[in-house]
Amino acid sequence: MQQISLFPSGSLKATPLCEPELLRRHLLQFSDFGTATVASNTRVAAGSCAALDVPTYINEFWTSKQRAASSLHELSYRACFKPQLPGFFIERLTEKGQTVYDPFMGRGTTVIQASLMGRRPFGCDINPLSNVFVKPRLSPPTPHQVTERLSGIDLRDCDDMPEELLVFYHPDTLRGICALKKYFLARQQAGYFDDIDAWIQMVALNRLTGHSPGFFSVYTMPPNQAVSVESQRKINRDRRQSPPERDIAQIILRKTKSLLSKCDLQAREALRAACSSSLLLTADSESTPEIESRSVHLAVTSPPFLDVVDYGSDNWLRCWFIGIDSREVPITIIKKLEDWCEKMERVFRELERVLVPGGYVAFEVGEVRGGRVLLEETVIRAAWAAGLEPVLVLINSQKFTKTANCWGVDNNSKGTNTNRIVLLRSAQG
Repeated sequence: MQQISLFPSGSLKATPLCEPELLRRHLLQFSDFGTATVASNTRVAAGSCAALDVPTYINEFWTSKQRAASSLHELSYRACFKPQLPGFFIERLTEKGQTVYDPFMGRGTTVIQASLMGRRPFGCDINPLSNVFVKPRLSPPTPHQVTERLSGIDLRDCDDMPEELLVFYHPDTLRGICALKKYFLARQQAGYFDDIDAWIQMVALNRLTGHSPGFFSVYTMPPNQAVSVESQRKINRDRRQSPPERDIAQIILRKTKSLLSKCDLQAREALRAACSSSLLLTADSESTPEIESRSVHLAVTSPPFLDVVDYGSDNWLRCWFIGIDSREVPITIIKKLEDWCEKMERVFRELERVLVPGGYVAFEVGEVRGGRVLLEETVIRAAWAAGLEPVLVLINSQKFTKTANCWGVDNNSKGTNTNRIVLLRSAQG
């Protein structure tokens, strides 16, 4: 089966659009989905400069109408973007074999998409869960291998069953989850933990809680977050529900087959090549000495948004499952804009160090606090202070109406409404 393309035929140039003016012209002429690009300027006061005028382009640059991306992306995670976003920039700004980096890796959308497109993937995230979600998909097993491994795991062999988790799980289901946890930790300690174990752990982690029979739990919040025990008690009371018994092995196998449904031989070969040259870090993205200076051609990322997502609270149950205390993971929620700006400036300084001369950063942000804060303006100031040149602002609006609706949020009071990307470039050297 041929790898499914993310992009319509004829929409891409034969060579990357690396020169800013060539890229701007391409965006201005873009009409692949039936709408014309609206061009304007974003004016931002930056440092000693009176103002920076940054060209801004608004259109439907990628869309849900496009063909589906690889099934490997179908893992739930809070505040993640669609693979079409990194794919758009990877295709236009890099060549095969070049390095693509995500300093806020999350579920690994950029890393996986870069790998499938023949690029060298780098990723970093301070949350250790990120690596657990990303690394197994660079070396995916076959469904047969997963079936065989599951058949050899005794899902009744557990030493500890936290009673409070019975608000989520049937006792027999919880016993199986605890047995899996024990199995993984024992394999890791003995040095036997392999790619098949890592895959099963990743899938189980993604199936811990959710709102359908495809998850281990009773009905709860969407699978990208875990409510507290007390909140789940309330959900159970309100819905008059109790946790049903689930077949853990069958759920893991079904999700495995779904994730691998479009992972053909071509994709596996691309992943195998990417895995051998990949670099995945669990670290603060403002300090990554493991990444050589002038080694990254493109960074595509979405940072922790200002005062929006509580990653620690969302992931407490996932951390428990892999043997980590979520309270010890140094994730912070930044509530003040000036503090967020200072943090991003430090990240940009590190990005400026690792980028090749003329390398790019596609930095996706959202509007927060009911649209009163447009983070792209803050990003431009912070990037300029760190030595990166603002090239343009790209706003992808899938419900394209008019410029005012793109800039002023009128239907979403918190988080992102459209994809808003600030494209930055390092000095030519």
